[in-house]
Order: sequence, then structure tokens, then C-alpha cells
Amino acid sequence: MRKLLAAAALFCAGLIWLTISARPQQLASVTPSAEPDTNAGSYTLPPPPKGKTTILGGEIRNFDPVRDQFSLRVYGERPMKILFDERTKAYRDGVKVPLRDLGPEDHASVETTLDGANVFAVSIHILSGAPEGACEGRVLKYDANKGELEVATSMSPAPIRFQVPTNTSIVRVGEPRFTAGTSGPSDLVTGALVSVSFAADSSRRNVARKIEVEAVPGAEFVFSGSVAFLDMQGGTLVLVDPRDEKSYQIHFSSAQLPKSEALRPMASVMVTATYDGTGYAAKAISVN
Repeated sequence: MRKLLAAAALFCAGLIWLTISARPQQLASVTPSAEPDTNAGSYTLPPPPKGKTTILGGEIRNFDPVRDQFSLRVYGERPMKILFDERTKAYRDGVKVPLRDLGPEDHASVETTLDGANVFAVSIHILSGAPEGACEGRVLKYDANKGELEVATSMSPAPIRFQVPTNTSIVRVGEPRFTAGTSGPSDLVTGALVSVSFAADSSRRNVARKIEVEAVPGAEFVFSGSVAFLDMQGGTLVLVDPRDEKSYQIHFSSAQLPKSEALRPMASVMVTATYDGTGYAAKAISVN
């Protein structure tokens, strides 16, 4: 019996010794490398939101570097919330500056684009003088006697108002047949599509320097390009015209235009359409 107990004790002691002697190797196998992972914590920023940009001029208020947002006060309008991040470039009088150096600013020109439902700042230009900007939209109202223009734009929750002096340049742009027509203040009718370049005066009013008219109600246009989007049931297509690289949403009636049945996504088409003040309506469709 004593021999059995002694043998068992020797076996247990040997097992404990083997366990202890194996630990350093096991620990060594899980000990992290002395060389740090230089890629740890690194990440690549996604590209800036794609889409057409709009330049807005105004005052920067409520600059919040924690939530990456600020308010832009365009004269006569409600403040607009604009988001930014590391992809946003900031300049002061043309010199690049860190975003952290920004704060409340009286004169700023902000290049913006839509990021989903949010307005994102592509670049922020802080100016020593009065801000300049540009916006595209649809004419809501024009008072020739007062020289006041009101434009609805997707980049602002409220219409933007402009003073239009008598020396403001008003020109038609786009298709040759459209630009051949007479241009002037008479083009600033309700529903007209315009692009306005403006600056603020001493009273911080937006003063139009140049107005480009892209369409007026009743004007006819011929578009050619590829179909980027197609809704046969709703009678809507989006055409990308390579001549100006713009996208045009055009409504059509399958019943009135039998050839529309041949429409397919990415198809090459030619569309004759009339602008009615709210959108383009197809009069003829040709599928190449």
C-alpha cells in the first residue's frame, strides 16, 4: 500500500512539473509582438459625396467641431444646417487653414452638395470682404418694379431673394435654338430655370451680378444621350446628355408615344420635350 501511495505521489509531482515547465512556452505563444502594428487604428476616408455642387454665401454661426456641423445664415433666409468632416477643405482669403481654426465668421462662401438628405460642405472659403456665391433653381416670383427676384433651390429650405439691378447680365444658355431667342428680364417668369451669380452689398442683401436662364415655360428642347433611369409605369426617364453632362428628368405618356415601349435602361435615345414650368414633357421619343 505504501508503495502505491509513493508511486502516486511521484506521478502527481511529475505532472505538476510538466505543467509548470510548459507555461513559459504557452505564454510566449500568446505574448504580443514587441513591434507595434503601424496600421492599427488607421482607416481610409470615403470619397466626398458625388453630385452637383452649389455655392452659397452668408454668415457662419454655431460652429460645432464636436458634431461636425455649423449654421449658414444667408441674408433674408432661415439658417441652414451644413455638415462637414475631414474631407472638407477650408481656406481663409485663399490660404488653406485647418478646420479647427474656423468659428463664427461674418463672410463665407461655402461649396455644398447633397449627401443623402443632408447638405455637406465640400469646401469653406472665409473672405475678408463681402461674400459671393451662386445658386441654381426655379423662379418663384420676379417684381420688375422693385427689381426683386425670388428663387427656389434644393439647397435651401426657403426661397432665396435677390436684388436685380438694371445692369445685371441676363443671358440664355444651353441649346442653340433656345439661346437664339431674345433674352432679358422678360425671361424671369415664374417657373423659369436660372443660375444666379451674386454678391452681398453693404446691407447684406444678395445682389445678382449675372443670371443665366436655362429654360422658360413653353420652350422646346431636343435632348440626346443614354437612359440612366426608367420608370415605365410612372412614365418617367432620366437622360444624361453628354453635351453638357447634365441629367434631365423627362415625363412621357406611353399611350401618346408608342415608340416609348422600346425604351430600355442605358438605351441611346433622342427626346424632343417642352418645358412647362415644373418639368420637361416629352413630345417625341426616338430610340437608337
